[in-house]
Amino acid sequence: FGMGCALDTLCGQAVGAGQLDLLGVYVQQSWIVCGAAAVALTPAYAFATPILGSLLRQPAAVAVAAGPYARWAIPRLLAHAANFPLQKFFQTQSRVWALTAITGAALAIHVALTYVAVNRLGYGLRGAAVAGNVSYWLIDAAQFAYLVSGRFPEAWMGFSVLAFRNLAAFVKISLVSAAMICLEFWYYAALLILVGLLKNGQLQLDIMSVCINYEFWTMMVALGFSEAVSVRVSNELGASRPKEAKFAVAMAAMTSALIGATFMAVFFIWRRGLPRLFSDDEEVVDGAARLGYLLAVTVFFSSIGPVLSGSRTPRRSMALINNLTWLLILCL
Repeated sequence: FGMGCALDTLCGQAVGAGQLDLLGVYVQQSWIVCGAAAVALTPAYAFATPILGSLLRQPAAVAVAAGPYARWAIPRLLAHAANFPLQKFFQTQSRVWALTAITGAALAIHVALTYVAVNRLGYGLRGAAVAGNVSYWLIDAAQFAYLVSGRFPEAWMGFSVLAFRNLAAFVKISLVSAAMICLEFWYYAALLILVGLLKNGQLQLDIMSVCINYEFWTMMVALGFSEAVSVRVSNELGASRPKEAKFAVAMAAMTSALIGATFMAVFFIWRRGLPRLFSDDEEVVDGAARLGYLLAVTVFFSSIGPVLSGSRTPRRSMALINNLTWLLILCL
């Protein structure tokens, strides 16, 4: 995801400047970079059990359960490498309704496949991983078919050797983008690792997982605004209209803050009922309810953060420093 975010800036500014012929080249460069990153990350999936158990000192039950799931999910990792560049290609040209239709259809298929694999066939986590693999590759196939359908005559002119030119510069901006995104999201992983080291770590992980699921629900909305403002800002800057870019950021931040305040109120009011959507264990429900007030405040700020992050995509080095500072403060 982080490596693919380089296209937010590059494709967005190319569209704003009317240089649509560059989009296809950028997508192919991103496929190369993201594919290489996915292959490099594959060993971490293949050896998830010893990494979690021996290196990160997580509860044995968690490490043993996560290992097989991670290995079966390797095809999905490769699917992500193909998917993210395609998403950016369409989003920067405001072709979001096609993406929504494809994703909605894939979601329906995914729910059905997961139900059959997990509940009917009894394959458990392995079945869930395989269902995810199938769903994501279906999304990739549908998006690629849309790409080559002839609807983008100026932006997609087939595969080209130009994708290998200036690849080093593209890798550089991709690495900075990846570092920015990683620092923005790694504190969730850091929290889970630290919680797993506590006494009765498995229970604490269950509680924290419920809370993080809530926060991710709300962050999906914020990330949607982040993508929108990133595209709009890049388009306006590519067209040399900085005032319109600032206005887009302000409107997106205000809207996201309003939605974040609504989610915060929901968590304040139903902090005890919502955990039951994820668990019927009373200890887990009680623990999540006790964290309800803190979670509600966190949700509010998490709703604003991604939008501001999306608005600063042309200045990724500054965003990287900001996110690194936040991660260090959190760890302390």
